[in-house]
Amino acid sequence: MLWIAGLFGVFLLGVPIAFSLGIVSFVGLFGTQLPLQVIVQQMYGGVSNFAFIAIPLFILAGNLMAVGGISRRITDFSESVVGHWAGGLGMVVVVSSMIFAAVTGSAIAAAAAIGALLIPPMMEKGYSKDYAASLVATSGSIGPIIPPSIPLVVYGVIVSTSIAKLFMGGVIPGILMGISLMVTNLIISKKRGYIGHTEKASFKEIYQGFKDAVLALFMPVIIVGGIVGGIFTPTESAAIAVAYALVLGALVYRELTWASVRTAFIDAAITNGIILTVLMTARLFIWFLTVKMIPQTVAQTLLDYITSPWMAFMVINIILLIAGTFIDTTSAITIFVPLFLPLVKALNIDLIHFGLVVAVNLTIGMCTPPLGVCLFVTCGIAKTSLREMFHDLVLLLIPLIIVLLMVTYIPGIVTWLPNFLGL
Repeated sequence: MLWIAGLFGVFLLGVPIAFSLGIVSFVGLFGTQLPLQVIVQQMYGGVSNFAFIAIPLFILAGNLMAVGGISRRITDFSESVVGHWAGGLGMVVVVSSMIFAAVTGSAIAAAAAIGALLIPPMMEKGYSKDYAASLVATSGSIGPIIPPSIPLVVYGVIVSTSIAKLFMGGVIPGILMGISLMVTNLIISKKRGYIGHTEKASFKEIYQGFKDAVLALFMPVIIVGGIVGGIFTPTESAAIAVAYALVLGALVYRELTWASVRTAFIDAAITNGIILTVLMTARLFIWFLTVKMIPQTVAQTLLDYITSPWMAFMVINIILLIAGTFIDTTSAITIFVPLFLPLVKALNIDLIHFGLVVAVNLTIGMCTPPLGVCLFVTCGIAKTSLREMFHDLVLLLIPLIIVLLMVTYIPGIVTWLPNFLGL
């Protein structure tokens, strides 16, 4: 446990998590008889997995959607359907985030794209900037739960389980997160007087919105349907998402320019570089912990006190909720999943169920202070601060915590759909 404490000590000094993982691993290996070339071997092994190709591709697909007019058409259609409800624009935020999630698998991409489109008009309609930023950030957390999902790709590779099954396991939890936020938004909007459109959209207006967005809405059907039908793998679906976004944005909607495509590729490359650096050093750190028998020691220590899956999940939830507030999702998965895995296997906990519990925990962390990345995205758009957002943020985190408890203690929410589909 000394090395785990050392890792967090280095991290709290302000060293980026990727370098913290590398530093602690290098120091620990330096005093052993192991050849130091193992460092390079393990770091390379951390990213030399075919499934990881999906990560940059899903990120790129999300970027292309944002600049190619796809995300705007999704929000316009959502507004025609739910814009007349109390808190109508807030409803549009949640519905659009759920649809967007079914393409990109990224909370940051969803928060950035939906926030840029909807936070300014929400503020014009009388929504407080703090509430608008908080709602977009928490809605963005649905991104890594509804398939496809970048965190679930990472988890699936680490535990060597079916990514397709993980994807389908996230459908119902993601929908529950969306519904819970919509109900909360409805209650808050009625109390604060956030009204929707004065008139309900006509069938003709809804049909026109659907007609404009149908090709964008068909994108999740292709991706998820192709995976479930066994037509292509999750990794191949990411490539198809990029190709579809390029064709739709450039040839159909004609809103993609060479400059915007270049920006989308550069941003995706930078984001992917950060993620891959974390994966490389995390693989080294995991291997180092395994050499020191730390996961087995942690599992045995916990088993001395934990006698049931119920207790195990309680401890795991507490640890991950705390860790998720100051460690990014990819890093947290690569650090904590190997630590908990021996305990999970000893208690015969379903790996698909465990994976979704981990994912929901950590995505909540993405919209929780002090380092929730979605918060920084929406803060910048709304020109507010975390301190000013705190009250509204807490109100919106409560329904997400309730869904987390449901997912944790009702395994069928996760396992029913993959089993029904015969995955």
